[in-house]
Amino acid sequence: MIDKLNQLDIHFFLWLNGRYTPWLDPIMIWITERNSWFPLYALLIGWLIFAYRKQALGYILTIIFSVALADQVASSVFKPLIHRLRPCHELSLQTFIHLVMECGGQYGFVSSHASTTFALATSVWLMLGKKHPWLQLGFLWAAIVSYSRIYVAAHYPLDVLAGTGVGVLSAAFCVFILRKIQSRSEKSKLV
Repeated sequence: MIDKLNQLDIHFFLWLNGRYTPWLDPIMIWITERNSWFPLYALLIGWLIFAYRKQALGYILTIIFSVALADQVASSVFKPLIHRLRPCHELSLQTFIHLVMECGGQYGFVSSHASTTFALATSVWLMLGKKHPWLQLGFLWAAIVSYSRIYVAAHYPLDVLAGTGVGVLSAAFCVFILRKIQSRSEKSKLV
């Protein structure tokens, strides 16, 4: 069963990675680079401070903890535990893949990019999505960043899918903790 799932994952990766076009290569490299998104993060922090003044610190810390937890679970738990080579490090795939940049670390399960971007998108959505429906665009952003990892041959689709799950669960946990803290704070004000 595991072998069959692995083969399906490899075939799906090769199909997705094979759907490249040269003009898209630099765009996907830009999308996949972590530093490309610092202006977006600064804009998000600025908006939170402007719109939520007193609550902003709690929201920002929750986002930071969500992203940090997702990253640590992906990089410090799953990757050293599973030891699944990235497609770009798999010698049997070298002649079949479209590699557009340096490969990165040796192991790829689970995708840290997917876990951290989905942690950010999910935490923001869970905290503020009811008031600001446009925040669901964060999931589209996270999906594009995650797909870029397949495009540049750094991850298999299951790496990305598992990373998505890690990110969503990390965010849900951190937002749950924030709501517990907020609830206790409100109760203490009533006393």
